[in-house]
Amino acid sequence: MTSKKRPPIGALMYFALAFMAGVYFTFAAVQGDYGLFRRIQVEAEAKDLKTQRDALQAQLAALKNKTRRLSDKYLDLDLLGQQARDVLGLMRPDEIVIR
Repeated sequence: MTSKKRPPIGALMYFALAFMAGVYFTFAAVQGDYGLFRRIQVEAEAKDLKTQRDALQAQLAALKNKTRRLSDKYLDLDLLGQQARDVLGLMRPDEIVIR
């Protein structure tokens, strides 16, 4: 009879432990707080926030332009008349109101 030599139990435990550590670190690299999926989510949120920032900057520029046009140094009479009609409910003599 030939006797088969079994690998020592310590070597099996070492490889099992190394395999489990590899699986854990792979899972953490994909699903963890700093993993691949979280990175993709953060990049998508950053893109959305940049879009919102650009829209708010355009809105701010429009408001700054309107404020400058109504300032004491530069007065836009058309804008002033429009604001008076909107706020006070006034109208010019040549306008027709349709409701």
